[in-house]
Amino acid sequence: MGCSATSIQPERNSNDYFARQLPGLPDDWDPMMSSADRSFFLDDLRASPSEQLRLALLDQHQRWVGTPYRLGGESTRGIDCSALVQRVFAETFRLELPRTTGDQVREGEPVDRDALQVGDLVFFRPPGAYDHVGIYVGEGHFLHASTSQGVKLSRLDNVYWQRHFWQARRTLAPTLLAQRVSLHGEG
Repeated sequence: MGCSATSIQPERNSNDYFARQLPGLPDDWDPMMSSADRSFFLDDLRASPSEQLRLALLDQHQRWVGTPYRLGGESTRGIDCSALVQRVFAETFRLELPRTTGDQVREGEPVDRDALQVGDLVFFRPPGAYDHVGIYVGEGHFLHASTSQGVKLSRLDNVYWQRHFWQARRTLAPTLLAQRVSLHGEG
C-alpha cells in the first residue's frame, strides 16, 4: 500500500470481525491501523499481555487472510495449518516451532479447553489422515489455515470444531509471549 493525500477507509461489513468494536478499546479505535500505530496505542494504554498478543495475532490474520490452503505449502501462494502456526510464531514471537502438527503437539504444556489463553495452540482430529492446528486469539476464536477456505478465524464453539477438538498446548505463558512480540520490520 502506498501513501495518499486522502484518507479513504474501506467499506466494512457489519459482520466483518475487524469492523466490530472490541471490548476495552476506545470508540475511535481503527482496526485498519498499522502495527506500529497499534504499538504506540498499546504503550499508552499499558495493555495487558493478553491484549498485546491478541492484537499481534489479529495483525497476522490480516496479513494471511484468504491465503489458500495447500498441503506442504509455506507461503502466501498456499500454506498448510502447521506452516501457518510455525510462521506466525516465528514472525510474531521470534519463537521457532517444529514444522509439523505431529511435532507441534509435543511443544509446551497441556491446557484444559476451559483454561485457554491467547497464544495457546489448539489441536483437532478431524476425519481423514491429518490432524489440524490453530492459534487461539481469544474471545472464542482461533486462527488457522482451513482446508476449504484458506487462512481465517473460526469459532471454537462451532459444532464441527467442538466435535473434533483434541487438545490444547501452551508454548509459553502469555506474559512471556507478549515480551517477545515483534513488530513487522523489526530485526
